[in-house]
Amino acid sequence: MKYNFEKIIDRMGKDAIAVEVLGQRPGFAPDKPKAGFDIIPMWVADMNFETAPSIPEAIIERTKHPLYGYFAPRKEYFEAIINWHKKYKHVDDIKEEYIGYENGVLGGLISAMNVICSKGDNVLLHSPTYIGFTGSLENNGYNIIHSPLVLDENNIYRMDYEDMEKKIVENNIHAAIFCSPHNPTGRVWEKEEVEKAMEIYKKHNVYVISDEIWSDIIVGENRHVATQSVSEDAKQRTIALYAPSKTFNLAGLIGSYHIIYNDWLRDRVLKESSLSHYNDMNVLSMYGLIGAYSETGDQWAQEMLEVIKGNLEYATKFIDENFEGVKYSKPQGTYMLFIDCTEYCKKNNVSIEEIEKAGWDVGVAWQDGRMFHGPHHIRLNLALPLSRVKEAFDRMKKYVFVK
Repeated sequence: MKYNFEKIIDRMGKDAIAVEVLGQRPGFAPDKPKAGFDIIPMWVADMNFETAPSIPEAIIERTKHPLYGYFAPRKEYFEAIINWHKKYKHVDDIKEEYIGYENGVLGGLISAMNVICSKGDNVLLHSPTYIGFTGSLENNGYNIIHSPLVLDENNIYRMDYEDMEKKIVENNIHAAIFCSPHNPTGRVWEKEEVEKAMEIYKKHNVYVISDEIWSDIIVGENRHVATQSVSEDAKQRTIALYAPSKTFNLAGLIGSYHIIYNDWLRDRVLKESSLSHYNDMNVLSMYGLIGAYSETGDQWAQEMLEVIKGNLEYATKFIDENFEGVKYSKPQGTYMLFIDCTEYCKKNNVSIEEIEKAGWDVGVAWQDGRMFHGPHHIRLNLALPLSRVKEAFDRMKKYVFVK
């Protein structure tokens, strides 16, 4: 490989939540490990890899100019997004005016909700559910109605269309959050699945906010299908949210964007997002995106996907061979693994809290899956050097899932 994904980088002292808040936020962050164990960060959904070199190069080059005043987005910013979507999302009809800046996907989600709903309205989400959706919606006065995903005979998560429609009708729902690929399960929806979901939303006049922040991180032969691409109606009723932050580990720079084809929706979302005067692009995040969505960024991303695939293969094989009673649905996208310890807990008479704590004590900083509506689940980040993934699973075998 051209880029080094095995380099172990000490993040302590560099403001990283993944390592610096352990033990400081009970109920959210893992505990600090016991003496003698270093931290293996496997909870926060950011990477432990150096990002593509074109990103700091673009940012540093811009900082050499000593003025950082008010600015307007460069044409190259829009061109980078349009070209990236042509290559990775197979969408070739995006125009500059369809693209709008958002400080974050969750901020864009709330701006969109404030346009299409009133406080107190019900909104449909699939569960397991990303914790960011839960917090943002509840904090802003919206009621979440969950439609559980179901595992089929091949242990693949599927949407329950009958349940979705039932919940929409019974709860007078006119807004849905669609997560594609799905977090935390890693499911990459097939075109027919997206089409069927969008037909239900069309039938009941449900507007859709589609979080596609993970859409560059697709494993193997799976293919991301942009929600807006499946029909003309899907284009008109969907607000799609994207960012380079997951793909290139840029969450600390801040900088997401929406794509909205519908003029009526777009005008109102732009107005809603502008009201606080805080939803403004940072000049350095603009250059960060341009550096990411470049030829170098493309090459780096392709290598990163191979690393994620290899880490996922290692982790799932290790579980199969060593952790009896621990189940998973193999992710098709993202770099997160959502493990189900239900059978293990029952067989060994232990609680999920005890399993989590045993991992935290030995530096396996994984995340409580109950935050994501997984009752006996744990979420693990596999975007680490393979040597650290191996060390984490060795510790799990020795100290946590002990036979």
